[in-house]
Amino acid sequence: MDLGFFTMPIHPLEKDWRQCLQEDREAFIFADELGFTEGFVGEHATDRAENITSCSIFIASLANATKSIRLGTGTINMPNAHPVTVASQIAMLDHLLDGRLIFGISPGGLLSDAEAFGNLDRNRTDMFIECIDLVLKIWASDPPYNLKGKFWTVSTERTQLPDIGQGEVLKPLQEPHPLIVITVVAPYSKGVVSAAARGWQPISANFLLPQWVSTHWPKYVQGCEEGGLTPRSEHWRVAKSVFVADDINVAKNYALGPQSPYRNYYKQIVTKMKASGRANLFKVDQKLADDKVTLDGVLKDLVIWGTPEKVTDDLLAFRDQVGDFGTLLYAGKDWAEPKLARQSMEMMATQVMPAVNKAIS
Repeated sequence: MDLGFFTMPIHPLEKDWRQCLQEDREAFIFADELGFTEGFVGEHATDRAENITSCSIFIASLANATKSIRLGTGTINMPNAHPVTVASQIAMLDHLLDGRLIFGISPGGLLSDAEAFGNLDRNRTDMFIECIDLVLKIWASDPPYNLKGKFWTVSTERTQLPDIGQGEVLKPLQEPHPLIVITVVAPYSKGVVSAAARGWQPISANFLLPQWVSTHWPKYVQGCEEGGLTPRSEHWRVAKSVFVADDINVAKNYALGPQSPYRNYYKQIVTKMKASGRANLFKVDQKLADDKVTLDGVLKDLVIWGTPEKVTDDLLAFRDQVGDFGTLLYAGKDWAEPKLARQSMEMMATQVMPAVNKAIS
């Protein structure tokens, strides 16, 4: 099992934005130094807490600061962007990273983003599909373009000057394009089926109960079979909130205590999911009333914490419950205490993962 990193960083509202961005960059650079294989970062345009507004710009800032880690958009919220913007910027980013880019895409889950971009009452799933289809057609085509959809039109027929290169969208370094991944946030996701049939790979979100994470693999298998592809467990990524410390009491307090960045993270997530009618993600019994979903209960169900030995045992139990997967994505949180945050990542890489892989080999 590989170790990767995924963060949709949720910071305290009062924290200086410059400090947030600096620490988020340090986390990726440190992950690279520790041998994490991949690192994904989210984006939102209208959220003070989730304050990385462009994952592409953020990743570009890491191009020369990292050496081997593959960096992924986690994700580009496709309905909120024009296909030409996505195609041209992702192609450039792939070149900046010398082919280390993973292209993560989604319909976007933050309702305030959808409202701000004028998409709240539109069919964002249809927009998502059309946008990625147009991006792929742009990359697969030569100019001049004449691509027409329901939501966007892409053309350079009237203005192309081929002798000087005008009117052409450049292509990614990776051929035919970077690996495409999608985030999965719903139990029994139908989207996984259609994505897998197209050769895209899934990331199961870190705010899903293990019972719901386990429903993703059968859907992925179904999609691969429909697309004539071979399902491989190493292509399934699962994000998980984990904190590791030498001292069990320190670990418990940092993961669950009143000032815990994990508590702040899930307070935000639970509030947003309840507001968007998706509190079911935190329920084993779907008949349970939303007001019965408590923050303490969510932390208990979703955060693995403790000494390296305890975290190893808990991760192995989690794997037994959800099934075999190829990459564990350590879910990054705010660096409330940078020393402890860095120590947790280091222990995860140097102690926990070797023990996990020895146990499953």
